[in-house]
Amino acid sequence: MSFRLGLIINPWAGLGGSVALKGSDGADVAAQALALGAEPRAEARTAIALEPLQGLDLEVSTWGGAMGENLARSMGFATRVLGEAQTDPSTAEDTRSAALALREAGVDLILFAGGDGTARNICEAVEDSIPVLGVPAGVKIHSGVYAVTPSAAGELLSMLVRGELVSLGSEEVRDLDEEAYRTGRVRARFFGEMCVPAEHRFLQHVKNASNREEEALVLDEIAAGFVEQMDPDIYYLMGSGSTVAAIMEELGLENSLLGVDVVHDGELVAQDCTAAELLALTEERPVKIVITLIGGQGHIIGRGNQQLSPELLRRIGRDNLYLVATRTKLKALEGRPLIVDSGDPELDRAFSGLIPVNTGYRDAVLYRIGLSDA
Repeated sequence: MSFRLGLIINPWAGLGGSVALKGSDGADVAAQALALGAEPRAEARTAIALEPLQGLDLEVSTWGGAMGENLARSMGFATRVLGEAQTDPSTAEDTRSAALALREAGVDLILFAGGDGTARNICEAVEDSIPVLGVPAGVKIHSGVYAVTPSAAGELLSMLVRGELVSLGSEEVRDLDEEAYRTGRVRARFFGEMCVPAEHRFLQHVKNASNREEEALVLDEIAAGFVEQMDPDIYYLMGSGSTVAAIMEELGLENSLLGVDVVHDGELVAQDCTAAELLALTEERPVKIVITLIGGQGHIIGRGNQQLSPELLRRIGRDNLYLVATRTKLKALEGRPLIVDSGDPELDRAFSGLIPVNTGYRDAVLYRIGLSDA
């Protein structure tokens, strides 16, 4: 019997990332993102996940149009359409309806593309009654039901379709308050658990909240070491997160905790930039990107910093990444690699390998970028 794959795509997932809107929940935010030049990315990321399944014995059941049908048919899968969105753009209610219909149709697993809001909608509909797997396509991804990258989702799915033994387990669904997120406050809530394939080298881990009080001295040392070696000719793209925020504090500059700022010769040149603004500001200029990793997950690109576009990353190059993190944060990864999920698999592979991570004052360790055993 063919593997019965359910497919749901949130077409608007991740739309606000490249234009610094910190999310895309709600039609108004999606419309604003489109007006600012954002391009939908969920379908392309789902295609990466589905590519390893081409030629395998499976049937795709899905929702009409942009919620799955268009992609499934274009990739040549045997496709069954169970319904369609009631509005354009589709809503959270459409996602819930699709998940319920797929469960009732008896699919073996629901593959969905989106962010934490999409995972929350599906959890509200089916809870842990059916296996699911998320393709990361949103700005906010703190839930453990997502694969670490679209390629990892494809690898895991192909194992299932080929009949390899894959255990099932429960992972948390979490979501952030987008309004608070846009003002620089991170408020994550637990909403439930869903059943996922339990191959942990492919699955995202739930974000850790670091103890900033315990690590304050280390952050000060990282900041002091960075500021001491800054080159006045270089434009520094300061990424999101509390570790980079410590550097901005050392510089005495205002910081977009959840955005990307530009610093040159000790001055704040631009704040909370979009992808297009970063490309314009860095053209034909020497540039370094200063970033940290998401605690517990290991992502350095593709989670909350979609403003760092593939075009920008190619222009700047891997050698001009300046990674900062405490040793505690690295140790929490338990040997799992750092992850680049730019949306361009070829670029992600090019960025793999050992890279220095600055962990204190004139102190660095070599750590690996790339999927573990994938």
